[in-house]
Amino acid sequence: MKPLHVATISSEMVPFAKTGGLGDVCGALPIALERLGHRSIAFLPAYRSVLRSGIAIEPANCTFTIDMAGRHMACRVLKTHLPNSQVEVYLIDQPHYYDRDGVYSDFRGEFRDNCERFSFFSRAVAEAIDQLQLDVDIVHCHDWTTGLIPAYMKTGFRGYSWFSKARSIMTIHNLAYQGRFWHFDMPLTGLDWTYFNWRQMEYYGDLNLLKTGIVFADAVTTVSPTYAHEITTPQHGCGLDGILESRGGDLVGIVNGVDYAQWNPASDPYLVANYSIDDWQTEKLKCKQDLQRLLELAEDPSAPLVGVVSRLADQKGWDLIIPMLLDWVHGRHVQFAILGTGDPRYETELRQLAEYHRDRLAVRLEFSESLAHKIEAGSDMFLMPSRYEPCGLNQLYSLRYGSVPIVHRTGGLADTVIDANDQTYSDHTATGFCFSRYSLQDMTECMVRAVDTFERDSSRWQQIVANGMSAVWSWEQSAERYVEIYNRLLARPDG
Repeated sequence: MKPLHVATISSEMVPFAKTGGLGDVCGALPIALERLGHRSIAFLPAYRSVLRSGIAIEPANCTFTIDMAGRHMACRVLKTHLPNSQVEVYLIDQPHYYDRDGVYSDFRGEFRDNCERFSFFSRAVAEAIDQLQLDVDIVHCHDWTTGLIPAYMKTGFRGYSWFSKARSIMTIHNLAYQGRFWHFDMPLTGLDWTYFNWRQMEYYGDLNLLKTGIVFADAVTTVSPTYAHEITTPQHGCGLDGILESRGGDLVGIVNGVDYAQWNPASDPYLVANYSIDDWQTEKLKCKQDLQRLLELAEDPSAPLVGVVSRLADQKGWDLIIPMLLDWVHGRHVQFAILGTGDPRYETELRQLAEYHRDRLAVRLEFSESLAHKIEAGSDMFLMPSRYEPCGLNQLYSLRYGSVPIVHRTGGLADTVIDANDQTYSDHTATGFCFSRYSLQDMTECMVRAVDTFERDSSRWQQIVANGMSAVWSWEQSAERYVEIYNRLLARPDG
């Protein structure tokens, strides 16, 4: 197979812009594709944070104007690179839309013109590819903010010549975020009103940009095989299960990878002691002691230490975690290290709990990259009881850091963590502890199993840790799966 030319289109991209896992994926996948021998480029809005970041940015010698429902908006295309790579990142610069604090919102809430902002972005990407003559084979779109691009390609919008060769792929990172706007925003897309129908762009009277991408893309992927199945069901389909089920074999789940250059306990600069599968039993204990001191927990090596790094949102299982903490901080020999921000209700409850149980519960309501690494390394276990989880990255970090995951068996958690039971012990495949029914009782029973194993069966615990640390979830593996899909699309005579 000849090398491909792949354009990654996203509203987030590490290290330039990130609000969640989307940024991690779109900062890593283009580099992984390049390492496999393909030409890889990317497109991102020129947010204020990007332009003021100090990174080297240059003009791409490409300017144009887009008619946004009667308002002519100028665009300048800039260019930079993803760090430690040759991946060119084209920045769509229009200060009216992107010179703001925040990607989708600020302290006042969601930006009211998000439909216009990302319609402009999608239209500008299509124009820039044409004017710069980038000759792309694959346009890989990520989430609702890019959902219009497959529609432009499939409908022949503005007659761009590159449409005839290229194929589109739409990746869903979280189906709950769909880019749903009132129908009077339809003219901003530039597409004819005939496409505003229940089979294509309309959703219960509104414009739905994620649905648009799903309908028009040549292939649809999501970030784990189990989530790919779950979103075709009414329980997890967020109203789009019928559309997704109709895509049949064009809907594929591929687990996200881990950037082991950033998440590797053997070289992690944030850790007081580095370690690997060969010496984790001594060196990881030093990380635990360092974490206990930093968070002012009782310095007790025998106390099971459970880490949580998470948004404080219902999706992440906080309606289970809070009641569990109310019980466990009183009567069990267990410590908790919690890092995250989010729902003010959960922040208040955690703050109050931590105030009265400082020796057992440490809560940091903030974002801290260094502390996130320290919690992964210093914890004995890592709790992720998500109500649903398209992929999840923290359980993959935890496996490599020897912090045994305790997870709800859903989405990517089900695909990446193997429950410790008699069968998986005997065949040496167990990597964590899983519960199937989303309930406080089932989560508690799962945690009891984990704590009992830690305290009473050191040989089994050591096996679980070693199995997890030896598992490989690299971006190269994920990128190879995407390349298979790219080649399959290009081999279709009709696209």
